[in-house]
Amino acid sequence: MPVFDFTSTTPDNQSVCTYTTFQSSASIATADAPIMVIDHSKRKWAHHANGVFTNPVKRTSFEFELDGEGMISADILEIDIRFVALLKWLGENHIQVKLSGENTDRGYAVYKIRENAFNGGNKLSASDGFLEFMMERLLASDAPTDDMEEDDPEAEGDDMKLTSLQSITDFITCAGRTLPDNIRLWARRNLAVANSHEVTVEERRHAQRALSMMMNIQWKNNYFESIDPVEARRILDEELYGMESVKQRVMETIIQINRTHTLPAYGLLIIGPAGTGKSQIAYAVAKILKLPWTTLDMSSINDPEQLTGSSRIYANAKPGIIMEAFASAGTSNQVFIINELDKANSGKGNGNPADVLLTLLDNLGFTDNYMECMIPTSGVYPIATANEKSMISAPLMSRFAVIEIPDYSPEEKAIIFEKYAFPKVLKRIGLSPEECVLTKDGIDAVIEKHRNLSGIRDLEQDAEHLVANALYTIETEKIEKVILDRARVLKILH
Repeated sequence: MPVFDFTSTTPDNQSVCTYTTFQSSASIATADAPIMVIDHSKRKWAHHANGVFTNPVKRTSFEFELDGEGMISADILEIDIRFVALLKWLGENHIQVKLSGENTDRGYAVYKIRENAFNGGNKLSASDGFLEFMMERLLASDAPTDDMEEDDPEAEGDDMKLTSLQSITDFITCAGRTLPDNIRLWARRNLAVANSHEVTVEERRHAQRALSMMMNIQWKNNYFESIDPVEARRILDEELYGMESVKQRVMETIIQINRTHTLPAYGLLIIGPAGTGKSQIAYAVAKILKLPWTTLDMSSINDPEQLTGSSRIYANAKPGIIMEAFASAGTSNQVFIINELDKANSGKGNGNPADVLLTLLDNLGFTDNYMECMIPTSGVYPIATANEKSMISAPLMSRFAVIEIPDYSPEEKAIIFEKYAFPKVLKRIGLSPEECVLTKDGIDAVIEKHRNLSGIRDLEQDAEHLVANALYTIETEKIEKVILDRARVLKILH
């Protein structure tokens, strides 16, 4: 039967908070970096323990369910500030959980909380992976910069999506101050609309859709972990031949991030002829930053509404490309690769797409017409590419650090073809260098063909053509190798 300690009772109208909070941004909970610490001065607790958190309105403790002894209560001594709202929700709804932890000098250090089989409660989201999802999201969150206010309200949760109003409601309550303030207030307003019977069905549907999209994004602060400069340089050398000025500018950006732990105020604008590898530079930077990336092709965007979304007053309203990019990535920190920025001024709709980009690039926040909320953009790093500098407006140009790439010389094209493009295609197609031999005069024949063409994209296509032809010859004629000399190259690439 339950054991009651009457010596520690307090008046009914007075709650007892037994714990202190601590700041943590650890993404993995362990016994050394626990979620919470529970008192074990009277007895040591088992590695796995079942029970419930008590209603925090009365006392902040955990009731252990022990065979033959009933429920035994122990106070919570410490708790990661990110989990305060979750603890309150678990206690108020009397949700059965299983704790995993270790007895340490500080107390019983809990590093995992899982839900037990749900027994007839009305919180449906607690039985569909919600708790696992919530734990992962809170561990991935940064600690709030200030204390949470009282009135703010082995399993994997990767495939949990917040779609039902119940799970969205629970998430908003449990996330607490780990959500940005403006998004938390926006979510409460939209939740009221989604639950209201005084608005149309269409309005409720739009509110629920917007909530689901917004709450499934991991909203991070603008703190960036240090980046290994040696690894960054290795990636640049592996992806790009030459381009020392570009590599230098990227490395300067990396060193700046390591010193300030924030992204630079300006993105990169890479200007050069077609086929010089501008997009490849952008992808290399995203790889170095270890961020997801999305691409905005300005040549295909001719109406600002494609970027900003449409108002919910329309039945077929939807978010814009930028908001959908956040939702697709699932995080607010990402690289935006803006291709063909010089085409951004050619709007044919109700405005100029270039003007919309200015708000995204200022890193002050972006407003989507469908979401009706300012989206934090401090974690967005823009990298733009363009062919014609003269076609870019001065306001847009001022938002970037500009890097101009000249076309490759014939000598550089020969090195790129011999050392990078040709070996890369050999490996992809499955031929060894001994089976397909490229002679010096064969290389000269390729370069002569491309002397008046910009970029190296056509070079890579010719490498593909030559190697594919060599493979065909080896397989059909049953020979051991093909020599690509000048005559053979000219015949294949005629």
